[in-house]
Amino acid sequence: MSKSKKTSTSRSKIGKKELRSTVSHYLSLHPGDYFTPKQLFKALKFTTHPLKMLCIDVLNEMIDSQDIVVNEDGEFSYNGRAQVCEGVFTRTSGGRNFVDLPDGGGVSVYDDDTLHALPGDKVKVSLFAKKRGSDKIHGQVIEILKRNEKPFIGSLQVGKQFAFLVNPDGSLPHDILIPIDKLKGGHTGEKALVKVTSWPENARNPIGEVVDILGESGNNDTEMHAILAEFGLPYRYPESVELAANKIEPGITPEEIAKREDFRNVLTFTIDPRDAKDFDDALSIRKVKEGVWEVGVHIADVSHYVLEGSIIDKEAQKRATSVYLVDRTIPMLPERLCNFICSLRPDEEKLSYSVVFEMNEDADVLNHRIVHTVIKSDRRFYYEEVQHLLEQCNEASPEDYQYPTPEQPLAEGAKPAETWKNELIVLNRLAHKLREERMKEGSIDFDREEPRFEIDEKGKPLSVYFKRAKDANKLVEEFMLLANRTVAESVGKVKKGGAKAKTFPYRVHDMPDPTKLDNLEHFVSKFGYMIRTQGTKAEVAKSLNKLLKDVKNQPIQQLVETVSLRAMMKARYSTVNIGHYGLAFDYYTHFTSPIRRYPDLMVHRLLTRYEEGGKSASQQKYEGLCEHSSDMEQLAANAERASIKYKQVEFMADKIGEEFDATISGVTDFGVYAEIDENHCEGLIAVRFLGDEPFDFDERNYCLTGRVTHHKFSLGDKIRIKVAKANLYRKQLDFDFVRKISSSAPITTGQKFYLEIPKKKKGKKK
Repeated sequence: MSKSKKTSTSRSKIGKKELRSTVSHYLSLHPGDYFTPKQLFKALKFTTHPLKMLCIDVLNEMIDSQDIVVNEDGEFSYNGRAQVCEGVFTRTSGGRNFVDLPDGGGVSVYDDDTLHALPGDKVKVSLFAKKRGSDKIHGQVIEILKRNEKPFIGSLQVGKQFAFLVNPDGSLPHDILIPIDKLKGGHTGEKALVKVTSWPENARNPIGEVVDILGESGNNDTEMHAILAEFGLPYRYPESVELAANKIEPGITPEEIAKREDFRNVLTFTIDPRDAKDFDDALSIRKVKEGVWEVGVHIADVSHYVLEGSIIDKEAQKRATSVYLVDRTIPMLPERLCNFICSLRPDEEKLSYSVVFEMNEDADVLNHRIVHTVIKSDRRFYYEEVQHLLEQCNEASPEDYQYPTPEQPLAEGAKPAETWKNELIVLNRLAHKLREERMKEGSIDFDREEPRFEIDEKGKPLSVYFKRAKDANKLVEEFMLLANRTVAESVGKVKKGGAKAKTFPYRVHDMPDPTKLDNLEHFVSKFGYMIRTQGTKAEVAKSLNKLLKDVKNQPIQQLVETVSLRAMMKARYSTVNIGHYGLAFDYYTHFTSPIRRYPDLMVHRLLTRYEEGGKSASQQKYEGLCEHSSDMEQLAANAERASIKYKQVEFMADKIGEEFDATISGVTDFGVYAEIDENHCEGLIAVRFLGDEPFDFDERNYCLTGRVTHHKFSLGDKIRIKVAKANLYRKQLDFDFVRKISSSAPITTGQKFYLEIPKKKKGKKK
């Protein structure tokens, strides 16, 4: 195998870390088999030259680390000598045990071979010989390297001499036994957090102690706290941090104002959701001269009040983000800061960090400045107020009129939105121009509906509705994107041949997974559409945008959007800038929400440091903070989805036995997921309820096919379902299949392909 050091840093459609995981996983599924590079490229569909060269680099590294071995013919294989691996023990709700390996592979473990491992434990596993014709790898846990300290959640059953934590989600094979003196006052029926303290070798049950009592099962606060605890997120604020926040002086001294650019007499307002309390961004606008406007993006100056290394800062750093559940916000900062001192509330003087633009009417930025400011917001707008005004003035996008926004009741003492009609219209027109240019550059337009719930005072969901991003939302979004991009460029963009860019946290987004992109292309081709999977970033992105535009308002819109999203990589924070693929920005960061995101607070501090001539910060320190922030962001997103799922199950709990029209939204080897059309509540139809026959799972085509009848259940099929079960503990709906309504449309003769393939230019070959 040839060395290829020169290509190790070349860009491809997949990062080196992800590629190594893909290769390791594939080879681990074929232990004992030998491959040539060409065979591996074919198996993994590595078709581009840069990707093949990067794969060669990865293989060389895996030889050096002895993860693979090479025979005399130069063929390589998963290292058979590595019969002992380390990984993290997991258990599914269905009772299956696995050890997740660092390379992305997994080892299946029978109950008798777990050595009493608990979910989250770091373990050492010995691999069994692979069965002929099977891709599954089985093994036995031989050592528990480190116990998971995260407590388990369940309901208490208290007896006279001992108690149990009942854990009905299946993550434990047996209930946890709790000595009475370790019960912390808990009672039967209460939900609790329990830490496992021991599990004797010959004991049937693990032994634990109560860490905290969450409250009565079924109570809304209890269940929301349980969701937070499930993901290791805090549900209470430390008293010491609250006390520190209460000591902060909210006033602004004349000396501080003198250091800043004064915007108190410039028209400024915030536009936020109706239930928002923390206003971390505001917009100002004034006319400079005919055809030129000054637009200020003003962001709460949290760094002025939260000093680095303080008790408040340490807690904010640990949390890294605010968490948004269905019915509440768990803030990153104490309430006194996020809702009062830092919040850009109307008619109050506030400190801010601002990006101020001079723009012509085509939204070209003529110049800009990044400055510390003091502002005074003239009005707090709801999105709906601004949207209704734009629609009444015929300034909204055509699609916004499909769901007209009703006139909003005026808050007591507030001036009507029409008072600032001209300024709002100018901002909206500029935002349209910014968005149009962004799309032209290849920014991807994922504009999906978000489920929301109308809930009563006890947290019970009364109805489901959907939040749609309209022009008022997009107006704010475009100026925030512009500010974030400008700030990132101000630090990261250095002159050619100049000094190296200083350490800075970027918001990065890599190109799509090439295998998933190929699967998407194969999938949409069945409906008569095509996308480009090869070419430049912009070409692939524009092709994907065209697909999303073409399926807009079509029956398969949500389906195609779902599969497209699955092909995307996750955005994350990093000090190594690779650009933001989804936005088509070479430089991007998060600057505009320091009240609810710690990376924004880091950005504010570093901007101030560099503005004052400070030297570059430690990349190692900030890369660690970026990784932590990315991890916490993912946990917060998981908790938000879990809270939505819980409310969906709760909403459907009194509809057992009722039938609904639904769409197949997911296909697995154990059944299909279906989403009810009218409310988007999703449930599982187990494969045994699809028909009295074995089924074959086709992962590439997202379908299950009966071996006897050849009945096919495909992603996007319209079906009729009956609600069978609503399990609040598992946050799971179970459906019964009633009948097929229609199949997802295959290609038929004469169907149009919606991709324009650019013609090759004539000329001499280079």
